[in-house]
Amino acid sequence: MISLDHYWMGRDSEHPADLTDEVKGNAQLLVERVNRLLASAADEHVEPGIDAHTGTVVASGWRPKTVNDGTANSGKNSRHIIGLAVDLRDYPPERSLARWCLRNQDLLEEIGLWMEDPRWTPSWVHLQSVPPGSGRRVYVPSTAPALAVALPEQRIA
Repeated sequence: MISLDHYWMGRDSEHPADLTDEVKGNAQLLVERVNRLLASAADEHVEPGIDAHTGTVVASGWRPKTVNDGTANSGKNSRHIIGLAVDLRDYPPERSLARWCLRNQDLLEEIGLWMEDPRWTPSWVHLQSVPPGSGRRVYVPSTAPALAVALPEQRIA
């Protein structure tokens, strides 16, 4: 499970002007949805990894624009900026959380979460609480080349 403190990553006190009521509300809803997903995964003994930098399962939470601009591989309009996305640590080669999510896309839909294609997230699972432009539950985040091979659960078209 994650808390809002885990999600803020200390940035709430470092960037208070960027922490708007909209970001707070978005983050609260995101954390609730992610925790529902993590509880279901835990029921099947699937847990995210612990991030070496944060000491929690959150590899990247809220990123104010200035932080996002300095984050490698981040999108210019990342959903992290407005509290709608989180990255959970998921170590290779097992990728147990990503694989579990791929097998449980119906639950992602029920909860209201979307996931970046794990080929673009080689050591984390990116979840967001709004649909991407494609509307796909598991979506390709960019035109950049994939960073990893497809997982066995992926049906690549």
